[in-house]
Amino acid sequence: MKKSLIAIALASTFLSGCGTSDVNTSDVKSEVATPSKQAELGSFGVDLTARNLAVKPGDDFFMYASGTWYDNYQMPADKTRYGAFTALAERSEKQVKEIIDDIAARDNLNAEEQLIADFYNAYMDTETINKRGITPIQPTLDSIAAIDSTDDLTTLFGQSWLIGSTSPIGGGMWFNRLDPNQYEMSIGAGGLGLPDRSYYLEDSERFVNIRKAYVAHIADMLAFAGIKDGQARAEAILALETKMAEGQWPREKRRNRDLTLNQIKREDLSKQYPGFNWDRYFAQTGYQVPQLNISQPEPVNAMIALINNEDLAIWRDYLTFHTISNNAELLSEDIYATSFDFYGKTLSGQQEPRPRWKRAVEQMSGTQSLGFAIGKVYVARYFPESSKQQMAQLVENLRTALGERIDGLDWMGDETKVNAHAKLKAFTPKIGYPDVWQEFDGLTLSRTDLVSNITNLREFFRADSVAKELEKTDRNRWGMTPQRVNAYYNSSFNEIVFPAAILQPPFFDPNADPAVNYGGIGAVIGHEMGHGFDDQGSKSDANGIQRNWWTDQDRAAFDAKADRLAEQYSQYEPIPDNFVNGRNSLGENIGDVGGLSMAYHAYKLSLNGKEAPIIDGLTGDQRFFLAWAQVWKEKRTEQSMLNQLRGGTHAPGRYRALAPRNHDAWYKAFDVQPGDALYLSEEDRVRIW
Repeated sequence: MKKSLIAIALASTFLSGCGTSDVNTSDVKSEVATPSKQAELGSFGVDLTARNLAVKPGDDFFMYASGTWYDNYQMPADKTRYGAFTALAERSEKQVKEIIDDIAARDNLNAEEQLIADFYNAYMDTETINKRGITPIQPTLDSIAAIDSTDDLTTLFGQSWLIGSTSPIGGGMWFNRLDPNQYEMSIGAGGLGLPDRSYYLEDSERFVNIRKAYVAHIADMLAFAGIKDGQARAEAILALETKMAEGQWPREKRRNRDLTLNQIKREDLSKQYPGFNWDRYFAQTGYQVPQLNISQPEPVNAMIALINNEDLAIWRDYLTFHTISNNAELLSEDIYATSFDFYGKTLSGQQEPRPRWKRAVEQMSGTQSLGFAIGKVYVARYFPESSKQQMAQLVENLRTALGERIDGLDWMGDETKVNAHAKLKAFTPKIGYPDVWQEFDGLTLSRTDLVSNITNLREFFRADSVAKELEKTDRNRWGMTPQRVNAYYNSSFNEIVFPAAILQPPFFDPNADPAVNYGGIGAVIGHEMGHGFDDQGSKSDANGIQRNWWTDQDRAAFDAKADRLAEQYSQYEPIPDNFVNGRNSLGENIGDVGGLSMAYHAYKLSLNGKEAPIIDGLTGDQRFFLAWAQVWKEKRTEQSMLNQLRGGTHAPGRYRALAPRNHDAWYKAFDVQPGDALYLSEEDRVRIW
């Protein structure tokens, strides 16, 4: 159940007052969303039965748009959240399952199809998996038990990528933020077993109980390795991880690209970060690493101090636990069930595990697995080329709209606008699927050995990364597979990426009313464009180079607006005494509020000065904002909500649905008046892009 908490994330951001210039419709095409058949949702692309008309839009726009659904929807036992994203993800899962079943039923498979069939068979072979119990990782556990020095410990930390364990110091290859044509290793601090450092450091009853349950869980997992005195040793692991948490930065600080850009030559590493055997560590990775970036300088030094000062016996237990925990999904069902009981049920509120075939599909669909081999078939079977063409036109319409909005900004000067336009012009959209597919030459997988398959995949992708380390960066690279329901912005390449699976209702429907497509996928496009201009993405220029392209005055004006938006979102309280972290989610909130402005502007341009028709009693503006709100329709367990508040960078969906309260057109569309709960005076509405 547990995912590694030390992986270096994409230097990108996922879909989790200004005036405008005179409208110029010459560059905006309106034919991209002309419906010819029945929309999938409702009569025009929005599920009107989900609304709760007893709720005033100005009091709770989320419940107005989706309240009947929310009040009546029963969370499945294998879910911790459900919403528009989940529904599409389930559709994608079923489609991928059909692809796998079709492949498995045929003879004479090609090489990639054979890999898919063999991996799936090994994953589903529970009889063999249960017979082997913990033995597939026993050699690793034996290596951990044999640790007799700090150098031995460092060796295992360096091998964490291969053995599926974790480390207080770790990282991966990414792009040089000062030269995106070069790769560069980024090193940071991590290694915690709970979702965020706050789970260790806060003393409320909720977190005290979680820590007690965590200790009990650690003891249970250690028992699978035959370790006695589990309770005391588990408490020592918690104490160690608490010290690690104390030495790490809070998430909002880790977002700051000015603080996380700390480049260093390999030969200087031991001078600035002494006490750690970097040569031994990197020898386990295969990388030559001529230059690095230390994303969290003080925390890395704090982790080095712990490595040198804490008892080796505790570190051995720490690695034993995390190795079993991180590999639990690949081991016998009793080990997985114990892992699920804590990470699924206790920590996330999930009552039952997901069906095994769904876990297999998830394991196979990542970028470091067989995701692109499956994605190639997925695109051919389920993604019409017409959707790619229509999406490309929508992207250009949003580009035109944002360009006009930049021209009309009353808080930005001409010098900065020139640079902003240059960045906008340089945006590279990637839609649907890669132009160049991942190849799998040399990869071998077994029909009967799941753990060896995972090991082979780890070695295959690590070897590919090492081979490219000193080459020019690959701009054909995708950070998501086509069957993933998501989107992202990559600041190093200044690109916006939209996998095929998100280009479906409620986000995009070629047969929906244009207002719906602009309020759905149009706002998602705007959101990803907005990341290029959010509080952190705006620190990179048109070429993806991190540098200040703003005048000091304009940057100060932008930061003042961003501060107000952070304050606005920090007032949302989903759980008593647990608020949205408006600073940590600021980039996503700027993406939402700004993206909605761009999409609305583009929608108006697409009308060519005409009034939108009334459909089912709703104006075009009402349909636009309803489409946005229903994209963020979701229901969560309380535990999942807490995880999102403390460990995520996005505000929960029900608060993302409230972004329109910063837009004047929403007030007019739904007659929102002073006294309504969501009403903001004109001077309090945050208008950035």
